[in-house]
Formats: sequence, structure tokens, C-alpha cells
Amino acid sequence: MDLLAYPSSSTTELAGLRVLIIVENLPVPFDRRVWLEARTLRQAGAEVSIICPTGSGYEALEQEIDGIRIFRHAIASDAGSAGGYLREYSSALFAETRLAWKIFFRHGFDVIHACNPPDLIFLVALPFRLVGRKFIFDHHDICPELYEAKFDRRDLLWRLLRLVERLTFACAHVSIATNESYRAIAIGRGGMKPENVFVVRSGPDVERLAPVPPNPAFKQGKTYLVSYVGVMGEQEGIDLLLEAVRHIVHDLGRTDIQFTLAGAGPAFESLKALARSLGVETYAAFLGRVPDETLFTLLSTADVCVNPDRVNPMNDLSTMNKIMEYMAMGKPIVQFDVTEGRYSAQEASLYAAKNDARDFAARILELLDDEPRRAAMGRSGRERVTRELCWQRQISALISAYRKAFEGERARRVEQVKRAT
Repeated sequence: MDLLAYPSSSTTELAGLRVLIIVENLPVPFDRRVWLEARTLRQAGAEVSIICPTGSGYEALEQEIDGIRIFRHAIASDAGSAGGYLREYSSALFAETRLAWKIFFRHGFDVIHACNPPDLIFLVALPFRLVGRKFIFDHHDICPELYEAKFDRRDLLWRLLRLVERLTFACAHVSIATNESYRAIAIGRGGMKPENVFVVRSGPDVERLAPVPPNPAFKQGKTYLVSYVGVMGEQEGIDLLLEAVRHIVHDLGRTDIQFTLAGAGPAFESLKALARSLGVETYAAFLGRVPDETLFTLLSTADVCVNPDRVNPMNDLSTMNKIMEYMAMGKPIVQFDVTEGRYSAQEASLYAAKNDARDFAARILELLDDEPRRAAMGRSGRERVTRELCWQRQISALISAYRKAFEGERARRVEQVKRAT
């Protein structure tokens, strides 16, 4: 498909609009979705400022990139407990509030575009909403389900998360959902009007994310390479992947496969220790966070890519960026059978039984032993992303969400002009 046929953002559609984006869980521009949104809004004529945390390689407290102002703040580290998250969110909320007022007086803004988690950024936006600023909620994660997946309980804090989620939706003029499951949540338990909820998927930029020449060194002398790219956390199911590796190597005797995992996160060291305890450390390489060039080469070299996210309410309803990145690179996928994962990948993936590491291993071997099938699945995935899911296909929905947020404002301005003339 000709990439030139993609719709693009108008250079004047949002001319004069001043946007403040607030994101807490990743620095920008490392957060690819937020950066694509910011660049799209900027290309449509808006003036864009971003508040985000600092991170490795993103330590500058103030920076301008591509005409977008970025304001960063330090954040208390996640302690891996409910109390740790409360400390993290409290420190972030204070920093976001301070920076929002700084930007308001220095540059001004007409709308706050808040990207969760957590569902507390409405507290930063509320004073500005009371003086006529718009509030757009960009729903990246379903926080109550995320909490339940991390801590396996529905306690007082879980109920509090449900409450602040509802308050966030109540405060929002418009909500942006990453998929139809999230849209249903916004309308159902969020109480949003359907016409005020827009699906803007976290599709990859296929003009940038495309196969490059492979590097056989990633295979470390083995015949096949299986790759994982993503966060190294407790809920990502990487322990199940490592158990699948153990089964493949020690139970089935397949020593011709290299597994390479790229990414960082709170469970990085414990997962490396688990690989050692399972006796698969020579078959499972942990690269940590790598630059994009290395990432693209790794994925281009892989024969199969995997998403071992556990089947739970959070993962079942969430769209994982790595799935569409694998598809953009033309790679066949193995994952557990979750609703949104199946919707995204369709024929580009095999689906293992719920949280079953041995069945996951079987699906990996099924693909590695069938090269024509791998090639056909990879083509199917690339075509689907290009045709429906890539970022270029999300631009019009994002612009429409902004049009809706300012719909009444435009009508009032038109009426004022009529009266003046």
C-alpha cells in the first residue's frame, strides 16, 4: 500500500490551539504513543507543551524537540507495593501541578490532555477546567484491573481506583480510548456519552518502523531466534516464557533456538535470576533497554516474536504495543488467547492455551518448524497494520476528538462574529 495515500494532519486544523499533555509513567519522546500524538497535534498547527518524568537518557528538565516544549520532573521510584505506588503518584502529582501552573503563566494552554496511569491527573486539570480550559482524558490503561493484576486483590485501594477512574471520566470533556474494549468502559462504568469517546489506537508509525537487514550475531550460533520486546514486570508473563524455554531446552532437547529479550523494568534482575535457576541463562539473553536501531535489527532478525502476557482482565482488554510492532516488522507471533491481542493480530499469531507455558512452547516450535507458514503470517500482519492499525490511520480520529472538545467553543465564536457584523 502506498504510504503517500495515508491521511495526514492538516497544517491549519488546530492553528492557534495551545495544548498541554501530561504523562506520568514514561519520559517523552521515549513514550512513542504520546510523542506521535504530540507531533501530530503540532503538525496540525497546535502549540504543544508536555509534562513527563525524567528517565535514563531523558534527564533534561526543560527541552524543546521539533518545536514541542518538554518539561520533565523527578519521580519517587516504584517500591513494588501499594504503598510504593501511592508515594510515586503523590510525588508526581505535586510536580505536575507545579509545572502546569508554570506553563500556564509562561505560555498558556487551552486544553489539558491527560494520559493515564494513574487516574489522578484530573486533580491537576480541575482548577484549569473551572476557568474554561478543556480536559481530554487519554485512556492508556484500566487502572483497577492493572492493580488487581499486580496485587491479586480487590481491597480498599482497588475501590478507590474505581472511584478516581469515574471522577476522571466525569471531569473529561472528551475521552480517547486505545481500543473498543476501553471505549466500552468509558461509556459503561465511566458514564461518558458515546459521541464523546474516540478510539485512537497505539499504532506504529510504519514509515519509520519497518524491516532492516538482519544481524545473525543475535542468534549466537543457533539456527533460530525468538524475540520479546517490552516491559520487564511481574504481570508481563515473562516467567511463563522462561518456563516455556526450560521445557523446550531440557524436556524436548531443542538446543537450536536462541531467545532474546529486550526491555527494562522492575522485575529485570529477578527474571535474570529465574533464568539461571531454570538453567536456561545461555539460551535466554536479556539485553535491557536498547536504542531503536538495535531494536529494529533484533526484530528483523527474529524468526518468531512472542507476547507472554498472562490472561487476566487487564491484559484481556488491553492492546499491547509490542503486538503491532511485531506485525509492522512482518513477524509471526505467539501469544496467549486474549480478546484485544486476537483482534490486533488475527491471522498473524498463534494462540496458546490460557497461561499454559508448555502449550506456549508447542506453538513456538510449531512455527519454527514451518517456514512457509511463518512467512505468510508475517505478511498478513504487516498488511493488517498498514491497512488499518498504523498511526497514520489514527490521525483523523485524534483530530476529531479535539474538534469535539471545542465544538461548542467554535459555535460560540461563530455566533459572536455574526453579532459583531
